[in-house]
Amino acid sequence: MSTLAALARLRAVRTGTAQRLATVRHCHLSERPMVFVPLRLAGEAAAPLAAMAGTDPDHPRLLVVPQPRDRDLRFAFAAELAEIVLPYVESLQKETETVERRGAEPYERCADAPQILVPNRGAVAFTQLLGRSTRFRRAEGPHAVHPSVPILGRWLTFFAQRARHPGSALLLAATEALSLHWATGQSALEDANLASLAAWIDPPPGMSGARAAREAEDPLVCPPAGPVTDPGFDAEVLAPAIRAYEEAPGPRTAGRVTEAVRTQLEPTWRLMWRAVELLRALPESRGAATRWEGDRGAFTAFTEQLAEGGPPQPKHDGAVAAASRLARMERAQASYDAQRAYDDPLVMASYRLTGEAFTGTVTEADPSHAEGEGRGRKLRPLITVRTQDPVRLAAGAKLGTPDRRGQQAEVVAAEDGLVTLKIVKGMGRGKTATPGAVPEVGETVCYAALSEEFQPPASLPAPEDTPWTHGGPPPEYVPSAEDDREEWS
Repeated sequence: MSTLAALARLRAVRTGTAQRLATVRHCHLSERPMVFVPLRLAGEAAAPLAAMAGTDPDHPRLLVVPQPRDRDLRFAFAAELAEIVLPYVESLQKETETVERRGAEPYERCADAPQILVPNRGAVAFTQLLGRSTRFRRAEGPHAVHPSVPILGRWLTFFAQRARHPGSALLLAATEALSLHWATGQSALEDANLASLAAWIDPPPGMSGARAAREAEDPLVCPPAGPVTDPGFDAEVLAPAIRAYEEAPGPRTAGRVTEAVRTQLEPTWRLMWRAVELLRALPESRGAATRWEGDRGAFTAFTEQLAEGGPPQPKHDGAVAAASRLARMERAQASYDAQRAYDDPLVMASYRLTGEAFTGTVTEADPSHAEGEGRGRKLRPLITVRTQDPVRLAAGAKLGTPDRRGQQAEVVAAEDGLVTLKIVKGMGRGKTATPGAVPEVGETVCYAALSEEFQPPASLPAPEDTPWTHGGPPPEYVPSAEDDREEWS
């Protein structure tokens, strides 16, 4: 937690009102997101109990497994879920756009991508488990399932994997998205409760956020947002209903289970769309739109992989694949951090407090300063900035600025509130700086040790060249009959 976030939490405690941590929305919101609220059976990590899903706030679809330990009912649930998710996904594959690239062939990319919203991080984990438990199933042979089930499993796995990618918005947890923009007066653990978090941010008229959150913690008023259910509900309502279905399976007893889980899901369904409204009220940041383009690219690539008949995602990455994935995520995290700071002065303020960034006024500027002689002479404008921020940047540190995206400066000296910078990139290629590229005396500027520039991929060996220290070349993955014997929990 940053110093600024800690101060915001303290202020929320004192005022009883959630405090803003951002001036813009740092996640993309689709015009037609799909809300998915799952429930699982207690003690069964991936056994679905029920789910409420859909893109229309007024017409959710309720799916129920009256006996979650029944294998056939589980896969019937998965097939029903596929009837909702797959048409939504496929509807966004139809329209494409041509993307031009410098020095490379243009390519086609989906004009939009699906977005699934779930209540919390637990629901993301459940989505991953549900995908893992269904993507290897077969539509024929022993324990055959509906052909849509393995396709659903592969898409759920794709969404869950993408959810770990910094800045991705294909699968969003509502609690994490809200906590990114507001600070409450409760702990991070309590913020994982969607009902109390939303109550802090948007309490009823005449009520403080703190009081509204206390009332929202009552499971009789606001049941848990899943995927686990309240223990009292499990013991007093759910267990008797499931037992009654076991003893006399039929529409009447199945309906009893359905009505029981409906009472748990409907409040969360309403909370999810309330969260969407809260987030949509914030203007979208520039970086969020850029990151959504990356999501659309990933969606397009996976669509093509499925169309080409590629195998399901393997259970485990090989050494090279794992290292490549980690390197991509590290680059994405650095870019995400920089974009958020450049887009939002409140986020940048956290870096200013730690000395990684500063804001000040230009007191001197030498836009014609150059280094080198003859043909090696290079334009290197100098500026001096007076700042009251603590600056903990060593000489030679590379800095960027939100005021002039793409410009790079280097610290020459930092002492007694004066920072001398040498601009090394983004001032033009001529013998003189491009007009406006060099800050003028009296201008307020901000510089930070953050970069949103593209970073080249890590240099890694081909999978077939994996060294013996890392297990040697991995065997080629070939789907086998053993894959579909994986248990659900």
